[in-house]
Amino acid sequence: MENLTTIGKLAKAQGVRAATLRYYEQMGLVPATRRTAAGYRVYGEDAARRLHFIRRAQALGFSLEEIAELLNLSDRPHASAGEVKKITRRKIAEIETRVRDLERMKRALMQIEHRCSGHGSTAKCPILAALGEDRS
Repeated sequence: MENLTTIGKLAKAQGVRAATLRYYEQMGLVPATRRTAAGYRVYGEDAARRLHFIRRAQALGFSLEEIAELLNLSDRPHASAGEVKKITRRKIAEIETRVRDLERMKRALMQIEHRCSGHGSTAKCPILAALGEDRS
């Protein structure tokens, strides 16, 4: 017999709020669950595995839409692993773009930060002046 747990216990065990788990259920990421006679949601081991999958995928930067795609593929054992790889490569490319953007922002901030001694009034702060420049 499957171990069943309440929404609160499952959410706490996986580090999410109960409202988040209900949202995942509404989105179809976690299957709709049974309810007790008193109306409480109860979840089994499959829901715990799926919630763990969701949390791990989020930690790697996948969006909920991408996670839904991955779960759909995971639910179909004979689906192509190539599809999973394609989704993962797309995510890697997106992350690489973000890293380049962050490096560009870091360089720009370092340039303006270097101009400021950190002393004196804000009226003569080169950082604030640089942020206020009109570069159109």
